[in-house]
Amino acid sequence: MAAQTINSASDAAGLAALISRASEQKGAEKTGLPPVEKWNPPFCGDIDMEIRADGTWYYMGTPIGRAPLVRLFSTVLRKDEDGRTYLVTPVEKVGIRIADAPFLAVEMQVTLREGRQILTFRTNVGDVVEAGAGHPIRFAISGDNRELKPYLLVRGRLEALVSRAVMYDLVELGEPVVVDGVEMFSVRSGGQTFPVMPAAELDALAR
Repeated sequence: MAAQTINSASDAAGLAALISRASEQKGAEKTGLPPVEKWNPPFCGDIDMEIRADGTWYYMGTPIGRAPLVRLFSTVLRKDEDGRTYLVTPVEKVGIRIADAPFLAVEMQVTLREGRQILTFRTNVGDVVEAGAGHPIRFAISGDNRELKPYLLVRGRLEALVSRAVMYDLVELGEPVVVDGVEMFSVRSGGQTFPVMPAAELDALAR
């Protein structure tokens, strides 16, 4: 029988407990996100939760179908110096698996502010982030087919992979910019320049 989507916290006792604790803390924080960076709870082991490359959250191999539930979990995510990503509450920290990035940037708006281009992204869990000095964009070349993958820093060490459709729109905004004496194909936002790749390398790929 095909796996059913998790639609309520009662589907698993462990999941319900985590949601309850995170909900209580979120209720206490009337503005903004929970201050997960300030919490130092004990590590309580790993749970069978995974965020896959397409941004879908899974618990015990089953997709979590409720968007508010996913949004709730996303507010208590933290990536630590060890490179792992955890769900963190004031009383416990549990490890989860991340296939690529914890978030997916699914929409981009281009505006001008005081003559400067501003790129504003929306993630699959509802974060709205302006790319700039505090939220840089980095570009990686991945796999044997040399796939271009842009990442946006959302908060802490947590990044959003820019979806393929949005990536095409982002690259359309690129222009050659000299960075440290090298002409780089780059995008700009908030007064910052984010190099994609050397212009000569881009020309080679286009041939």
